[in-house]
Amino acid sequence: MGAQWKAKGKAEAANARGKIFTKLSREITVSARAGADPDTNAALRMAVEQARKASMPKDTIERAIKKGAGLLNETVNYELVTYEGYAPHQVPVIVECLTDNKNRTASGMRVAFRNGQLGSSGSVAWTFDYLGLIEATAEKADANAEEAAIEAGAQDLEEGENGEVLFMTDPSDLMAVAAALPEFGYSVQSAKLGYVPKNPVSLEGDALAEVEAFLEKVEADDDVQNIYVGLAG
Repeated sequence: MGAQWKAKGKAEAANARGKIFTKLSREITVSARAGADPDTNAALRMAVEQARKASMPKDTIERAIKKGAGLLNETVNYELVTYEGYAPHQVPVIVECLTDNKNRTASGMRVAFRNGQLGSSGSVAWTFDYLGLIEATAEKADANAEEAAIEAGAQDLEEGENGEVLFMTDPSDLMAVAAALPEFGYSVQSAKLGYVPKNPVSLEGDALAEVEAFLEKVEADDDVQNIYVGLAG
């Protein structure tokens, strides 16, 4: 499943598309706090690029930037809140939320984790590495992922289907590696800090279905931004 869990087929569903736009808008808004110019704000530039690739309307992107930079007559302060715990079958899970109401989010997470176990801060983080995560796709037929990783300065990589590659970096090298990858034939789809499981759990059949059902329930909470799960495959 890679470093970050994603609900099956959500890109095809109209309501899921709206949810994706909401998440991207929040990322843009938070990134714009450091400045409204993508040319001088690397985090904002990457968030805007992700939004464009997801076909988010230009006016929606611009409004999110202005909101984050304080250029509109409205105040929305999103905070990053992280929850840790276990899905069924003791699969470790880290959930990142961007919220303007921590009490609402905490209540939602308690409900979402009823079929699992909600832990305290640090209870499962030790089972993950905190890294820079760059999702990229090969633009050239002769693109070599291992060579690109070495030359761009990535620490590791995970190859998927259809030329998709997850490049993993030291957190401080994230933006530098993302900027270098196009030179070696890779188009960067996203670049962010996140969690990679050290010893992912392997499950099959009903056990796997039970964990996926749990993750879908967590994903359904509107405040959830990212879910990282220690599940192999």
